[in-house]
Amino acid sequence: MSKRQLKLGAFFFLPGQHFASWRYPTTQPKRTLDLDYLVELAQIAERGKFDTIFFADQFGRDLEENGPSDIKLDPVIIQAALAAVTKNIGLVATSTTTYNEPFQIARKFIGIDHLTKGRAAWNVVTSTFECEASLFGRDKHLPHAQRYERAEEFVDVVKKLWLSIDKEALVIDKESGKYLDLTKVQPVNHEGKWFKVRGTLDAPTSAQGHPVIVQAGSSEAGKELAARTAEVVFTVAQTLEDAQAFYRDLKGRLAKYGRNPEDLKIMPGVFITVAKTEEEAIAKRKELDTYIHPKAGLKYLSDFYGADLTGYDIEGPLPNRLDNEDETDPNTRANIVRAIAKRENLKNIRELYEFIAGARGHREIVGTPEQIADQLQEWFENGAADGFNVMPPTFPDGLNDIVDLVIPELQRRGIFRTEYEGSTLRENLGLKNPTRPELELHVKQ
Repeated sequence: MSKRQLKLGAFFFLPGQHFASWRYPTTQPKRTLDLDYLVELAQIAERGKFDTIFFADQFGRDLEENGPSDIKLDPVIIQAALAAVTKNIGLVATSTTTYNEPFQIARKFIGIDHLTKGRAAWNVVTSTFECEASLFGRDKHLPHAQRYERAEEFVDVVKKLWLSIDKEALVIDKESGKYLDLTKVQPVNHEGKWFKVRGTLDAPTSAQGHPVIVQAGSSEAGKELAARTAEVVFTVAQTLEDAQAFYRDLKGRLAKYGRNPEDLKIMPGVFITVAKTEEEAIAKRKELDTYIHPKAGLKYLSDFYGADLTGYDIEGPLPNRLDNEDETDPNTRANIVRAIAKRENLKNIRELYEFIAGARGHREIVGTPEQIADQLQEWFENGAADGFNVMPPTFPDGLNDIVDLVIPELQRRGIFRTEYEGSTLRENLGLKNPTRPELELHVKQ
């Protein structure tokens, strides 16, 4: 068996990653707010030995007549509920730094980490969509650069709070009457540009030290934040060459922050449609596209593209570049969309929204277990990925297909576990527990 093992996350976007999955006959969109359903899905992922279950999040999107839009629960609440019904799998929830405070985030996630005995992770994001601002009494977001500057300081403060009470500080000696060893308590005394925080958290460090820090972002500011603070990065890459370039770039930034390449796991998203034969897999993927309502498909493409495309003929070509497009940044969504259309020779808007309706800009693989494993292994063994954030087309069927067909093939090749290595998320990901000297090295004081 290979020493280096593939890391896999299960991306829970319910009732399926495909945009029209809610109309697919076997999905259960009426149960996405049902705890029993969430438990069922979590236990399928744990049966497959996935490292993590990942929940994305954002606020304020307009409700749509022809799609599930933004109907969902707070992922931190789901994470807490699943803590009691899972044993080994990590639980990753997204919370924005733009409309929260460090103490709130630190307290919630260390709580989950204790309840799971060290299986929690926080996906750090900055809010992107302007509609989120109005929910918090603002007319617009902070500018992009300031959002990331605030996020950087936000993460520093959260880490300080997480390590403010060492678990060894809890003496709890009934005979002597000593509860705490105050020499192992280091109150936070932070005063920066964005935050002024003094005091301690009301919970000690956890079995894995503190929750794993996850980030998703490909902008220059996002990569720099990840290099200094993240332990897992979810990213978008369509080709092996693009993935290798991102991998080299991000890993190459770690040394200046006193970090080693193995301190950060890079896991591109991958949308997988699998069946026992290639023909069956292709048919399954094409069938999902038949459920896309044209109005919803055009609105979805508009949101993804970052410009209003309503009114354009779906059988016509993508319009010429709009005035506000940045042609120089290949990581903007508009440029990602245009690159996809060119590479895949997509002739019209309908073909384009059908193509991205599943993977949502991420890599897509359709085929047999062997074909899918071949492509995952190629990226894993050629400096493009430490693992993947897997996006099932539908739940529960698409997730079951991956667990029953793809996972055994990866295990047969010796590149994915047959049993969990440890009891904490850090142990399973191959990450070390954080220490205070490392905190002082990595965190801006």
